[in-house]
Amino acid sequence: MRIAFLGLGKMGVAILKHLLPGNEITVWNRTLSTAEALRSEGVKVAATPQEAVKEAEAVFSILLNDAAVEDVFLEQGALKAMPSGAIHACLSTISVASSQRLTEAHQQAGRPFVGAPVFGRPHVAEAGKLWSVLAGEDASLAKLRPLVERYSRGVTVVGEQPWSAHAMKVGGNFMITAMIASLTEGFVFAEANGIEPATYLQVVNQGLFQSPFVEMYGGLMLHPPETPGGTIALGEKDARLFLEAARGAHVPAPLAHQFHEHLKQAMTEGMQDADWAGGYYQLAKTVAGRKRGNN
Repeated sequence: MRIAFLGLGKMGVAILKHLLPGNEITVWNRTLSTAEALRSEGVKVAATPQEAVKEAEAVFSILLNDAAVEDVFLEQGALKAMPSGAIHACLSTISVASSQRLTEAHQQAGRPFVGAPVFGRPHVAEAGKLWSVLAGEDASLAKLRPLVERYSRGVTVVGEQPWSAHAMKVGGNFMITAMIASLTEGFVFAEANGIEPATYLQVVNQGLFQSPFVEMYGGLMLHPPETPGGTIALGEKDARLFLEAARGAHVPAPLAHQFHEHLKQAMTEGMQDADWAGGYYQLAKTVAGRKRGNN
């Protein structure tokens, strides 16, 4: 299949490599040197998004945010440059409102659009073990699914409207933040009562949840990686997108508001590039220390 792949961050490169066998792939990235480095993998490199998609049967995009996706497809004209019948699968974590705008624009242009965000960090993508969420027309899903399965350990179809997949992604990320926040509060509580956080994690996970994700994120919080898989800045974006979607659906979200305020404070204190989980915990420890010092 002729595939265009737009966006070559850590996740993009990891996913792209699973699509290489048996396909003719053209890539585009804002930083051209990143794309050029992949020529040895057998891909073609385009200078513009329009050039990348002009002969594609399927377009995969994993760009940073709403503004980036809408700029590339609506402002720069990648959508209009796509051939008739070419399917756009948007893997980005974007707002429900942006996905709705993109859905309408694709309908007007007569180009199929599929919401296709993923759950998992870059190392999970490298292993081909992401969980993919799809939403779109049945015919488009049937064509894309064999490709999506190459980098996924599982695939869930959530509906026919592409934006419902992005709502699922935002909702899922809210649950990750909720887990990080509850572990954070538990760790701070444990330390204040003379319990090692690692011991607390072991007891609550092995004795209660038995969750590999609690184990993984708890470990990241206690031992933050030198190179974050997800940053405080991305966590703040995800919490904000959840709040925006909740407001749009007239759903109260008091917990999400609390999480977002904590992440905004972390950003204010210069922690935007810290690990999402580790930074959340570190700020809570710092705040707790300040309060104890004032008592």
